Amino acid sequence: MNYCLPVSMNTSPVNDLASLLGAPPRKDLVVMRTYDLTHLSDPVLLRGLNSVVAQERGASAEVLAYLAEVDERRLYLLAGFPSIHAFCVGELRFSEDAAYKRIQAARTARRLPAIFDALAEGRLHLAAVCLLAPHLTPENANELLAAATHHSKSEIDQLLAQRFPRTEWLSLVQPIPAATPRTELAPGQLASHVGVMTDRLAPGQVEAPVSQSKAHPLSPERFAVHFTIGKETHDKLCYVQALLSHRLPSGDVGKVFDRSLDALKRELEKKKLAATSRPRPSARTSANPRHIPAHVKRAVWQRDQGQCTFVSPDGHRCGSRRFLEFDHVEPVARGGRATVEGLRLYCRLHNQYEAERTFGSEFMSAKREEARRAAAEAKARVAATGAEERTRAAKAEAEAQAAEPEARSRALAEEHARDVMSCLRELGFRASDARRAVEFSMTTPDATLEERVRTALKSLCPKTRFHGRVGTNSEART
Repeated sequence: MNYCLPVSMNTSPVNDLASLLGAPPRKDLVVMRTYDLTHLSDPVLLRGLNSVVAQERGASAEVLAYLAEVDERRLYLLAGFPSIHAFCVGELRFSEDAAYKRIQAARTARRLPAIFDALAEGRLHLAAVCLLAPHLTPENANELLAAATHHSKSEIDQLLAQRFPRTEWLSLVQPIPAATPRTELAPGQLASHVGVMTDRLAPGQVEAPVSQSKAHPLSPERFAVHFTIGKETHDKLCYVQALLSHRLPSGDVGKVFDRSLDALKRELEKKKLAATSRPRPSARTSANPRHIPAHVKRAVWQRDQGQCTFVSPDGHRCGSRRFLEFDHVEPVARGGRATVEGLRLYCRLHNQYEAERTFGSEFMSAKREEARRAAAEAKARVAATGAEERTRAAKAEAEAQAAEPEARSRALAEEHARDVMSCLRELGFRASDARRAVEFSMTTPDATLEERVRTALKSLCPKTRFHGRVGTNSEART
């Protein structure tokens, strides 16, 4: 069976040849390209395979060059996508993993252009570039690329292990109940895109938006999710299961998770969208032109269905549900008002992209730099204040610790003074004489109570000799 595909007349080999000869293209020509190669001899088949593989390598290098430039210019924003990864998946129809690898390779090759030639000539494959990317620097690039030339993925793994040894992984066997829902994260999946347009990702890092597909579908209405939790989270889970034991005797983790998400959803909607079961217009007004009343937030969110409403020139809507912000259709600086008609939902990148189109990229870059400086200064002030407070607290604690022995000694001395006074009064001495004797007895530091009593008695009766143990209080009365 033959498999044929129509080829555009403007890109057919015949028209390419006609172009080279200076002849006009044949508009009525449609070439059928066949994929049945059974008629080819073995040598021709092998030569053809090598030829198309070489063409594929060159085309792959060109794809990366185009992708790197589109990424650098952020043209995916104009096309209605919140990130280059979303553009590759939604517009170029790459798989999530293929998009991730190509973006990582494109950014690395733009930083180190020698990679383009290495890919086009077949000295490196795409997997090799992705493995090398985190370790490549302008200083080691030539050496490392040469060492990886014509090596397989496993051989490059060994090369990197020798050049950049890592901490040994520990084997871990962890029992997971069969009833626990499961999910798997794709290899290499990273956090979603950065929030500020001018903040470029570090070399080798590629944003990969959170994908609901990572919760594996088991049936049209059921999904398997798997994740690891710490001991503190496990203790919370057990506690919540105990609290729900009357309504949910089974303690099913999936049902507990569902109820927890319901509670978190209500909390977040109340915080971010001013959601309430009894909505009403706010009676108070704010003098801040950027303040958005709660009822306006609710109406805009419901109208825009919780999605970015940016639309590209060809009609593609971004539709991102992440990092959403309320954007003024007419900027506040130009008199825009916080009304339902005057607001729209934009993701952060499209919000900033629209601001750059309105005020200019240089102006917005300066504003962002100013905001960063202000934030850094505020953070430094907080850190300095915290350091001063910690210094004062440490000083006060040290002083308290240093004063503690003295305080204990003073308290003991006062207690001895009271006991000596009581003893002398019990022996019949006048109060004035007893006070003088007590003051005299306290001049001896670190003396025991008995020694202080002897000293006080000697000051009152200097010619009397005291033998044996001197009693106090009741002993004195006896």
